Amino acid sequence: MAGAAGSSWSSLLLGAVAVALAVAAAPSLAGDPDYLQDICVADLNSEVKVNGFPCKANATADDFFSGVLASPGAAANTTTGAVVTGANVEKVPGLNTLGVSLARIDYAPGGLNPPHTHPRATEVVFVLYGELDVGFVTTANKLLSRTISQGDVFVFPRGLVHFQRNTGGKPAAVVSAFNSQLPGTQSIAATLFAASPAVPDAVLAKAFQIDDEEVDKIKAKFAPKKT
Repeated sequence: MAGAAGSSWSSLLLGAVAVALAVAAAPSLAGDPDYLQDICVADLNSEVKVNGFPCKANATADDFFSGVLASPGAAANTTTGAVVTGANVEKVPGLNTLGVSLARIDYAPGGLNPPHTHPRATEVVFVLYGELDVGFVTTANKLLSRTISQGDVFVFPRGLVHFQRNTGGKPAAVVSAFNSQLPGTQSIAATLFAASPAVPDAVLAKAFQIDDEEVDKIKAKFAPKKT
Protein backbone atom coordinates (compact mmCIF):
# COMPACT_ATOMS: atom_id res chain seq x y z
CA MET A 1 0.00 0.00 0.00
CA ALA A 2 2.86 2.37 0.84
CA GLY A 3 4.36 1.85 -2.61
CA ALA A 4 1.03 2.54 -4.31
CA ALA A 5 0.49 5.68 -2.25
CA GLY A 6 3.98 6.89 -3.10
CA SER A 7 3.38 6.25 -6.80
CA SER A 8 0.08 8.15 -6.69
CA TRP A 9 1.75 11.12 -4.93
CA SER A 10 4.57 11.09 -7.49
CA SER A 11 2.09 11.13 -10.37
CA LEU A 12 0.21 14.07 -8.87
CA LEU A 13 3.40 15.99 -8.22
CA LEU A 14 4.58 15.37 -11.78
CA GLY A 15 1.26 16.72 -13.00
CA ALA A 16 1.72 19.86 -10.94
CA VAL A 17 5.24 20.34 -12.29
CA ALA A 18 3.95 19.87 -15.83
CA VAL A 19 1.43 22.66 -15.26
CA ALA A 20 4.19 24.94 -14.00
CA LEU A 21 6.41 24.14 -17.00
CA ALA A 22 3.57 24.81 -19.41
CA VAL A 23 3.12 28.27 -17.89
CA ALA A 24 6.86 28.93 -17.98
CA ALA A 25 7.16 27.77 -21.59
CA ALA A 26 4.85 30.50 -22.86
CA PRO A 27 6.97 33.68 -22.81
CA SER A 28 4.38 35.65 -24.75
CA LEU A 29 2.01 35.07 -21.82
CA ALA A 30 4.54 35.80 -19.10
CA GLY A 31 3.61 38.36 -16.49
CA ASP A 32 7.26 39.41 -16.08
CA PRO A 33 9.75 40.88 -18.60
CA ASP A 34 11.89 38.46 -20.61
CA TYR A 35 15.32 37.74 -19.11
CA LEU A 36 18.59 38.59 -20.85
CA GLN A 37 20.97 36.08 -19.24
CA ASP A 38 21.02 32.45 -18.12
CA ILE A 39 20.52 33.14 -14.44
CA CYS A 40 20.18 36.10 -12.09
CA VAL A 41 19.87 34.75 -8.56
CA ALA A 42 18.11 37.33 -6.41
CA ASP A 43 20.20 39.19 -3.87
CA LEU A 44 17.41 39.54 -1.33
CA ASN A 45 19.61 41.59 1.01
CA SER A 46 20.63 44.23 -1.51
CA GLU A 47 19.64 47.82 -0.79
CA VAL A 48 19.47 48.55 -4.53
CA LYS A 49 15.86 48.94 -5.67
CA VAL A 50 15.00 47.66 -9.14
CA ASN A 51 11.99 46.05 -10.86
CA GLY A 52 12.65 42.62 -9.37
CA PHE A 53 15.88 41.94 -7.49
CA PRO A 54 19.56 42.60 -8.31
CA CYS A 55 21.69 39.57 -9.20
CA LYS A 56 24.01 38.24 -6.53
CA ALA A 57 27.60 37.48 -7.49
CA ASN A 58 27.93 33.77 -6.76
CA ALA A 59 25.08 31.35 -7.44
CA THR A 60 24.82 27.86 -5.93
CA ALA A 61 22.50 24.92 -6.53
CA ASP A 62 20.70 25.73 -3.27
CA ASP A 63 19.52 29.01 -4.80
CA PHE A 64 17.37 26.94 -7.16
CA PHE A 65 16.02 24.50 -4.56
CA SER A 66 13.35 24.53 -1.88
CA GLY A 67 11.47 21.90 0.10
CA VAL A 68 8.91 24.44 1.28
CA LEU A 69 5.97 22.77 -0.50
CA ALA A 70 6.69 19.26 0.75
CA SER A 71 4.55 19.41 3.91
CA PRO A 72 0.90 20.46 4.36
CA GLY A 73 0.28 23.84 5.92
CA ALA A 74 -1.64 24.09 9.21
CA ALA A 75 -4.93 25.13 7.60
CA ALA A 76 -7.02 24.26 10.64
CA ASN A 77 -5.19 26.91 12.66
CA THR A 78 -6.30 29.80 10.44
CA THR A 79 -9.43 31.94 10.55
CA THR A 80 -10.58 30.86 7.09
CA GLY A 81 -9.41 27.24 7.24
CA ALA A 82 -6.91 27.63 4.40
CA VAL A 83 -3.19 28.42 4.26
CA VAL A 84 -1.01 29.39 1.30
CA THR A 85 2.67 28.41 1.18
CA GLY A 86 4.57 30.27 -1.53
CA ALA A 87 7.56 29.09 -3.54
CA ASN A 88 8.27 32.43 -5.17
CA VAL A 89 11.46 34.44 -5.63
CA GLU A 90 11.49 35.35 -1.95
CA LYS A 91 11.77 31.65 -1.05
CA VAL A 92 13.66 30.43 -4.15
CA PRO A 93 16.09 33.20 -5.20
CA GLY A 94 16.97 31.38 -8.42
CA LEU A 95 13.50 32.24 -9.77
CA ASN A 96 14.57 35.86 -10.22
CA THR A 97 13.91 36.98 -13.85
CA LEU A 98 12.52 33.55 -14.84
CA GLY A 99 8.86 34.63 -14.76
CA VAL A 100 7.41 31.62 -12.94
CA SER A 101 6.63 30.48 -9.38
CA LEU A 102 4.57 27.96 -7.42
CA ALA A 103 2.47 27.84 -4.28
CA ARG A 104 0.77 25.15 -2.26
CA ILE A 105 -2.67 25.77 -0.76
CA ASP A 106 -4.01 23.53 2.00
CA TYR A 107 -7.65 23.55 3.10
CA ALA A 108 -9.24 22.16 6.24
CA PRO A 109 -12.74 20.68 5.78
CA GLY A 110 -14.95 23.65 4.90
CA GLY A 111 -11.87 25.86 4.49
CA LEU A 112 -11.94 28.89 2.20
CA ASN A 113 -9.24 30.76 0.30
CA PRO A 114 -11.21 34.05 0.34
CA PRO A 115 -11.91 36.14 -2.76
CA HIS A 116 -8.64 37.71 -3.90
CA THR A 117 -6.67 38.74 -6.98
CA HIS A 118 -3.12 38.32 -8.30
CA PRO A 119 -2.28 41.62 -10.04
CA ARG A 120 0.84 40.29 -11.77
CA ALA A 121 -0.05 36.74 -12.85
CA THR A 122 -2.49 34.17 -14.16
CA GLU A 123 -2.87 31.19 -11.80
CA VAL A 124 -3.30 27.52 -12.71
CA VAL A 125 -4.26 25.17 -9.86
CA PHE A 126 -3.70 21.39 -9.89
CA VAL A 127 -5.64 19.43 -7.27
CA LEU A 128 -3.43 17.08 -5.22
CA TYR A 129 -6.33 15.67 -3.23
CA GLY A 130 -9.80 16.59 -2.03
CA GLU A 131 -12.70 18.41 -3.67
CA LEU A 132 -13.10 22.16 -4.11
CA ASP A 133 -15.64 24.65 -5.36
CA VAL A 134 -13.68 27.24 -7.34
CA GLY A 135 -14.56 30.26 -9.43
CA PHE A 136 -13.69 33.71 -10.70
CA VAL A 137 -15.68 36.82 -11.60
CA THR A 138 -15.17 38.60 -14.92
CA THR A 139 -15.18 42.38 -15.38
CA ALA A 140 -18.71 41.94 -16.73
CA ASN A 141 -19.61 40.67 -13.23
CA LYS A 142 -20.18 37.09 -14.43
CA LEU A 143 -19.25 34.23 -12.11
CA LEU A 144 -17.59 31.22 -13.75
CA SER A 145 -17.40 28.35 -11.27
CA ARG A 146 -17.35 24.60 -10.94
CA THR A 147 -16.30 21.75 -8.66
CA ILE A 148 -12.84 20.24 -9.13
CA SER A 149 -11.22 17.17 -7.56
CA GLN A 150 -7.97 15.16 -7.52
CA GLY A 151 -6.02 15.50 -10.76
CA ASP A 152 -8.14 18.37 -12.12
CA VAL A 153 -6.79 21.71 -13.35
CA PHE A 154 -8.50 25.11 -13.21
CA VAL A 155 -7.31 28.51 -14.48
CA PHE A 156 -7.82 31.91 -12.83
CA PRO A 157 -7.05 34.73 -15.31
CA ARG A 158 -4.68 37.47 -14.21
CA GLY A 159 -6.19 40.20 -12.08
CA LEU A 160 -9.68 38.69 -11.74
CA VAL A 161 -11.27 38.09 -8.34
CA HIS A 162 -11.34 34.37 -7.53
CA PHE A 163 -11.75 31.89 -4.65
CA GLN A 164 -11.51 28.24 -3.64
CA ARG A 165 -13.58 26.42 -0.99
CA ASN A 166 -13.20 22.90 0.34
CA THR A 167 -16.66 21.36 0.10
CA GLY A 168 -15.67 17.94 1.44
CA GLY A 169 -15.34 16.50 4.90
CA LYS A 170 -11.63 15.84 4.47
CA PRO A 171 -8.57 18.08 3.94
CA ALA A 172 -7.78 19.22 0.40
CA ALA A 173 -4.69 20.63 -1.28
CA VAL A 174 -3.62 22.14 -4.60
CA VAL A 175 -0.40 23.25 -6.22
CA SER A 176 -0.68 26.62 -7.97
CA ALA A 177 1.53 27.73 -10.87
CA PHE A 178 1.99 31.42 -11.76
CA ASN A 179 3.56 33.17 -14.74
CA SER A 180 5.37 35.59 -12.43
CA GLN A 181 8.23 35.22 -9.97
CA LEU A 182 6.18 37.23 -7.46
CA PRO A 183 2.49 37.32 -8.47
CA GLY A 184 1.28 39.37 -5.51
CA THR A 185 -2.01 38.78 -3.69
CA GLN A 186 -4.77 41.18 -2.70
CA SER A 187 -7.46 39.66 -0.50
CA ILE A 188 -10.56 41.73 -1.14
CA ALA A 189 -11.91 41.89 2.41
CA ALA A 190 -8.54 42.44 4.08
CA THR A 191 -7.49 45.01 1.48
CA LEU A 192 -10.55 47.14 2.15
CA PHE A 193 -11.07 46.62 5.88
CA ALA A 194 -7.51 46.20 7.16
CA ALA A 195 -5.57 48.76 5.09
CA SER A 196 -3.06 50.98 6.85
CA PRO A 197 -3.81 53.86 6.96
CA ALA A 198 -7.45 52.78 7.05
CA VAL A 199 -9.84 53.30 4.17
CA PRO A 200 -12.28 55.97 5.45
CA ASP A 201 -15.47 54.58 6.97
CA ALA A 202 -17.56 56.87 4.75
CA VAL A 203 -16.06 55.29 1.62
CA LEU A 204 -16.76 51.73 2.78
CA ALA A 205 -20.20 52.57 4.14
CA LYS A 206 -21.33 54.04 0.84
CA ALA A 207 -19.68 51.34 -1.29
CA PHE A 208 -21.28 48.49 0.65
CA GLN A 209 -24.53 50.31 1.50
CA ILE A 210 -24.04 49.86 5.25
CA ASP A 211 -23.64 52.31 8.12
CA ASP A 212 -20.44 53.39 9.88
CA GLU A 213 -21.15 51.14 12.85
CA GLU A 214 -21.21 48.07 10.60
CA VAL A 215 -17.98 49.20 8.97
CA ASP A 216 -16.31 49.42 12.39
CA LYS A 217 -17.57 45.95 13.32
CA ILE A 218 -16.08 44.45 10.16
CA LYS A 219 -12.79 46.31 10.62
CA ALA A 220 -12.58 44.94 14.16
CA LYS A 221 -12.69 41.40 12.79
CA PHE A 222 -9.59 42.09 10.68
CA ALA A 223 -7.65 43.92 13.40
CA PRO A 224 -4.39 42.23 14.49
CA LYS A 225 -4.96 39.79 17.35
CA LYS A 226 -3.61 40.97 20.71
CA THR A 227 -1.10 38.61 22.30
